[in-house]
Amino acid sequence: MTTFERLLDIKAKRGAGYIVLIDPDKQKIEKSIEIAQQAETEGVDAIFIGGSLLFYSTFEEFVEQIKTHVSIPVILFPGSTQQISRHADAILFLSVLSGRNPETLIGQQVKGAPLIKMYNLEAISTAYMLVESGVVTSAEFMSNTRPLPREKNDIAVAHALAAEYLGMKLIYLEAGSGAKYPVPDEMIDAVSRYAAPPLIVGGGIRTPEIAAQKVKAGASFIVTGNVLENAVKPGHIAEFADAIHNVVSQT
Repeated sequence: MTTFERLLDIKAKRGAGYIVLIDPDKQKIEKSIEIAQQAETEGVDAIFIGGSLLFYSTFEEFVEQIKTHVSIPVILFPGSTQQISRHADAILFLSVLSGRNPETLIGQQVKGAPLIKMYNLEAISTAYMLVESGVVTSAEFMSNTRPLPREKNDIAVAHALAAEYLGMKLIYLEAGSGAKYPVPDEMIDAVSRYAAPPLIVGGGIRTPEIAAQKVKAGASFIVTGNVLENAVKPGHIAEFADAIHNVVSQT
């Protein structure tokens, strides 16, 4: 079973999945391993590794260490071609479809494709769509693109449909790291009703209640990152996992 098939299986069995994003630049490897292990123990379905920048000099070692300590899928969420590792289960082959910067639409993808092929790394084509969040996020600044207006659901739907017709496997609605506001429920609902690919939603999701709200709106997978960094108390991740996984059983 491929990693993408495992994600589809999670969605089919649980209704929605929970993914934790670990940024190598946010804490030391020892703390990251601890968070990854706690995440698996407390019900997380997969781990994303990546960030907008890369100050951690041994990305390969970082990914290998995380992969060694967990059995759930470890998937790269690359901010650049520097964040590609042979040790991951798969990589989100991202295109910033919400923007018009050719480098993030196709330039970085062309540069990274030969390396992905050489590593025999499973590539999951993903439409990455930044959504206005009340602040300029790292993803917005580094991609040099404007986010989608948060009140323009029709524009988001049109982009999502374009992603589907281009053959992309996932749609990722992203408010961004440190977002003031998460992706609006109305936008999630509209995109999930019109476009077929599973919908990942991340950015600005700070409580289990907000996470559950996004699943009710139509999200297939919820991603949290900043809220779980550094001091993660036992049971805190489980609160998010339970809230996300229990939405379907409550409806």
